[in-house]
Amino acid sequence: MDAQTNLIILFAFIVVGFLVVDLGFLNRKSHKVEFKPALYQSLFWVTISLIFGFLILVFLSRDLAAEFLSAYITEKMLSVDNLFVMMLIFSFFKLEEKYHHKVLFWGIMGAVIFRGIFIGAGSYIVNQFHWVLYIFGLVLLYTGIKLLNEKKEEHMDFNKNKIIKFAKKYLPFTDNHHNGKFFYKEHGKFVFTSLFLIMLLIEATDIVFAVDSIPAVFAISQNPFIVFTSNIFAIMGLRALFFLIENILHRFHHLQKGLAFILLFIGAKMLSGIFGLHISSLISFAIIITALLTSIILSIIFPKKI
Repeated sequence: MDAQTNLIILFAFIVVGFLVVDLGFLNRKSHKVEFKPALYQSLFWVTISLIFGFLILVFLSRDLAAEFLSAYITEKMLSVDNLFVMMLIFSFFKLEEKYHHKVLFWGIMGAVIFRGIFIGAGSYIVNQFHWVLYIFGLVLLYTGIKLLNEKKEEHMDFNKNKIIKFAKKYLPFTDNHHNGKFFYKEHGKFVFTSLFLIMLLIEATDIVFAVDSIPAVFAISQNPFIVFTSNIFAIMGLRALFFLIENILHRFHHLQKGLAFILLFIGAKMLSGIFGLHISSLISFAIIITALLTSIILSIIFPKKI
């Protein structure tokens, strides 16, 4: 077997192994995830991701390692906006903290499956029609400009959401307390709970965010191995990150501007190919990491006014 195949096997072993341990042993019962376990899990996923990037450097190439880390950091930053929406969803439905983990676990499982489908389809399309990358570049420029001017809504009425309306129209729901179940029998019929509705909304939200993140990663690398592993590593650490920063997320208010700059840069880099210009993977990585660190430092130096 070649080095990339071995890395794929290692990647699958890490992801599947953690999911089994997480669901089967660490979180068999619904409970509130405390700060320390969230910190350890978050550090675990960041460390594992960096080690995986180092293995790519050692066994594959420097450029692929730079692409992996660039894609991973970009996806992580995009996830911050996703986290913000998740918090709004939990707050709107007044979901008890002990059920947050369960919804996020299955939500991320769904995200892994959908990302795999999107990345597979994207790889096929890019291989068949290379000019699609220029469309991705335009999408990223549009998204970046939109992010620069967009203000986060701190209150949203999810009852007006189309997914919610569609689900309630075609699926039987109960008003009874869910007790951690997604569905159960009521009066001899299967009915869905509010917990299922929340998970459905989380899944739909991730699909919407994938519309931005998948083109962004493809703009960094067209290697399916790099695109998929960087995306999944970022997603796997998303749940721990949620519990770690849910109370301080609002303090990093300049992250959105940093992310907007990164998307504008990646979009411009993608379109520069039309004019025969090329920016190396290492330079791209340096620009992305600089934008991330700058946005964090500025958020600390110039805190958000309350």
